[in-house]
Amino acid sequence: MAQEVGLAGIMGSKAMLMINGSEPQAVPIGKTVDGVKLLSIQDDQVMIEIGGKKRPLRVGQHAVGVSGGDGSGRIIMTADAQGHFFTTGTLNGTSVRFLVDTGASMISLGASDARRVGLDFNRGEKALSNTANGQVVVSKVKIDTVRIGDVTMHNVDALIHQNEMPIALLGMSFLNRMEMQRDGSTMTLKKRF
Repeated sequence: MAQEVGLAGIMGSKAMLMINGSEPQAVPIGKTVDGVKLLSIQDDQVMIEIGGKKRPLRVGQHAVGVSGGDGSGRIIMTADAQGHFFTTGTLNGTSVRFLVDTGASMISLGASDARRVGLDFNRGEKALSNTANGQVVVSKVKIDTVRIGDVTMHNVDALIHQNEMPIALLGMSFLNRMEMQRDGSTMTLKKRF
């Protein structure tokens, strides 16, 4: 099962961790909550253990760990209160938080997420895209490696937006390689090819 954790803030010897999309909770050093252990706090950074690996986190960052990934090629998500599905994955090894969006033709990244991942807007094929916010200039690129949970895909099309986006979109360039099954507030994605 993929674990995801975000660091909302630091209060003395406690870290405000958001585990698997939960509200921030104060976790003291040495304590394990839902498979995530807080090892240390130094300045604006914490060291956590997730999925058996030590990972540094700064405020605002997210990390993903696979604890006991069964290799089944399945991703299981639970909807938030508004019915949206969020997940954290990595693009070329860099952690990115996604909103699952079947209305997006490709993985879509705002300018700062793209820079963080090391994708250059100017290297892609320029185009105009129709979005919920009107027409925008985008750059089509290929992402070498997209990993969510224990599912890894290579050579996935993505769009880099010239402007910022509130969150990256996990669009159909990834989702159409998956079998999607929805059961109430749970969505299961299973790798097809």
